[in-house]
Amino acid sequence: MPWMNHFSSLGCSLITHLYTHLVVLNFIYMAPLITLNGVQQRRNSWQDGVYGTNCPIPPGKNFTYVLQVKDQIGSYFYFPSLAFHKAAGGYGGIKIASRPLIPVPFDPPAGDFTILAGDWYKKNHTDLKAILDSGSDLPFPDGLVINGRGSNANTFTVDQGKTYRFRISNVGISTSINFRIQGHKMLLVEVEGTHTLQNTYDSLDIHLGQSYSVLVRADQPPQGYYIVISTRFTSQVLSATSVLHYSNSAGSVSGPPPGGPTTQIDWSLEQARSLRRNLTASGPRPNPQGSYHYGLINTTHTIRLQNTAPTINGKQRYAVNSVSFIPADTPLKLADYFKIPGVFSVGSIPDNPTGGGAYLQTSVMAADFRGFAEVVFENPEDTLQSWHIDGHNFFAVGMDGGEWTPASRLTYNLRDTISRCTVQVYPKSWTAVYVPLDNVGMWNIRSENWARQYLGQQFYLRVYSSANSWRDEYPIPSNALLCGRAVGHRT
Repeated sequence: MPWMNHFSSLGCSLITHLYTHLVVLNFIYMAPLITLNGVQQRRNSWQDGVYGTNCPIPPGKNFTYVLQVKDQIGSYFYFPSLAFHKAAGGYGGIKIASRPLIPVPFDPPAGDFTILAGDWYKKNHTDLKAILDSGSDLPFPDGLVINGRGSNANTFTVDQGKTYRFRISNVGISTSINFRIQGHKMLLVEVEGTHTLQNTYDSLDIHLGQSYSVLVRADQPPQGYYIVISTRFTSQVLSATSVLHYSNSAGSVSGPPPGGPTTQIDWSLEQARSLRRNLTASGPRPNPQGSYHYGLINTTHTIRLQNTAPTINGKQRYAVNSVSFIPADTPLKLADYFKIPGVFSVGSIPDNPTGGGAYLQTSVMAADFRGFAEVVFENPEDTLQSWHIDGHNFFAVGMDGGEWTPASRLTYNLRDTISRCTVQVYPKSWTAVYVPLDNVGMWNIRSENWARQYLGQQFYLRVYSSANSWRDEYPIPSNALLCGRAVGHRT
């Protein structure tokens, strides 16, 4: 499981062990947490790295995450999840390879590149946090970066005639991006752990928190070519470039970078609908991806989640079903395990929009282990939303404009949609997903727009099993940090 480091701005180091999957963290200046976006932490929300499950790592101390990337393959990333640390960097790529005996539906590429792209602000993360704490919204980003650097600071060298894999993640905090490579087609092969039908694209929209893998063949005349990212759905378009360099060329890039789509929502929606699973390809196990007939499973319940942007106590907040999340003084997972009263209440967020006034609450929704939920994200606002569910992959069965109704189910793709962990909801639109609730624990459901997440657009889903068995959930780690009202308890 190779990793990429990008921790200079946080003053910390990350070390991984390929076989035992230990992640040892040492932080010098602050008390953060690291979460692995898309890694499911099977039976192990103890290691999820968000404040609902873990205490912050004290400055100057070490903490070791012990995790198993069970039944997963694909491209993901990690980042600091507390406060507004994500705006400072501290992110990196995660590659989970298939086991050697399981066939992959494409030939091994000649090289494998990770591209971590997103928006960037001149103000540091503490200043941005102060803006939000004051009740204001973030300013427009100052630019975009690729692997932490500005335009043309990165060069990816390829040999003519060979094929390369690019794993692209949007690690920004506020903006969707479009990705393209001058003069080259991209063959989409994987989205967040799912092998896809291998459609060819000139450019790809990648929304906040999402990860894609494409194959690019170096089949053009030997010279330099622009790799371009640009903002989507913004009145002002920002862009940044890197260079695809042919090893047998002494030339550099020339001419203007290729333009891309800007505000066209219909174009992006149609591209999103074109993403399909490769039903005959094996996933992390040798059985074909199409052997899981999600469309034939009866859903156990429907959850409708509507995002809003209310003002509460004179300040800008963001809410889900009228509830704006506030952190408790103790991680919810610890309070649940030690049965500490008064930290949270299960059912403190409704599972349907209420239309009532927004309010502050440490919101936790109940869910039964082995349920199969239909979750509908409803977006009545004019801005694009991006939603992530920790601990689970889900099937993105439908998305469209307007209001969702039960009749919308007639448009669902119940055969070969993508299984993923992060999905977009277009302005004044809805997106529906099917979620197998097969992972016991306390799991964060959040906006990947980090200002919205920080100001309340998130909650926790408590997937509960009454069996109290290690078969369903691992015991609390012996090195679990204790804080808040959990201090004094024993692991």
